[in-house]
Amino acid sequence: MGRRNSTSVPSFILMGLMDSEETQLVLFLLFLLIYLITVLGNVGMILFIGLDLQLHTPMYFFLTHLSFLDLSYSNVITPKTLQNLLTSTKSISFLGCFTQMYFFVIFVAAECLLLSSMAYDRYVAICNPLHYPVIMSTRLCCALLTGSYVIGFVGSTVNVVFMSKLHFCKSNVIQHFFCDISPILALSCSDTFEVELIVYICGGSNLVASFIIISGSYMSILSTILKINSTAGKKKAFSTCASHLLGVIIFYSTMIFTYLKPKTSYSLGRDQVASVFYTIVIPMLNPLIYSLRNKEVKNAAVRILQKRDTCRKLK
Repeated sequence: MGRRNSTSVPSFILMGLMDSEETQLVLFLLFLLIYLITVLGNVGMILFIGLDLQLHTPMYFFLTHLSFLDLSYSNVITPKTLQNLLTSTKSISFLGCFTQMYFFVIFVAAECLLLSSMAYDRYVAICNPLHYPVIMSTRLCCALLTGSYVIGFVGSTVNVVFMSKLHFCKSNVIQHFFCDISPILALSCSDTFEVELIVYICGGSNLVASFIIISGSYMSILSTILKINSTAGKKKAFSTCASHLLGVIIFYSTMIFTYLKPKTSYSLGRDQVASVFYTIVIPMLNPLIYSLRNKEVKNAAVRILQKRDTCRKLK
């Protein structure tokens, strides 16, 4: 991921969220609880959708991978954060730091594009329902999913390769709780203009392109819903995309606030709160949003549990 001799820093120290021992213990317990809910919630969503044949539709195909991505980037960040909150050594190796950042960017970039694919799926379902099975074919769903991962992989590779070639001779203390782009750029004693430009192009084009797709899809959806005569029909149409819209608003608002700005405007307190939200809290919220507001998922959970009880009785 870059040349080790490009920096005089063998390792970094993650000083984010560092306060008194009592505060760190409280944060550890809170983050551990959130992490356990995240793992159970997302694994549960994947299992429920996989085991229930009635949920084998494009919408739930994308939702399965949304849960996988949430679980993945939570696993990249949270375990190391929990370790740092308990130990006095907060260090992470140069390679470990850039590996963490590499996979985090892949999963977050892929999630941005996956959310736009989900918006397009809702657009077709509401605006063109008669042709929905033909348009949202298995081939198209797989192509959209593959494209999300490939673009995330390429963008992350470009970012990390260029960032790993920077010199880090000022300090090895990262004022953050994980290896994120902005606080690492702030440590470099090299000219970071070109690297920042590459990061903005890769990240900005991803965010803007997916945001345009989502906005266009929901403008068409809103237009179609307003044309429906019955109130019940409008409510039913809106309920099919309400969960996704809520998830999109939460995810994009924190991502845009955190990343689409120059490194000079980085603020330790403000940016860490936003980062905690989208790295630790959002992966927990998504399965709750999509399950608690979704009757089909709740019905699937009931069916699976009933089958399990029946199998136990037969034994």
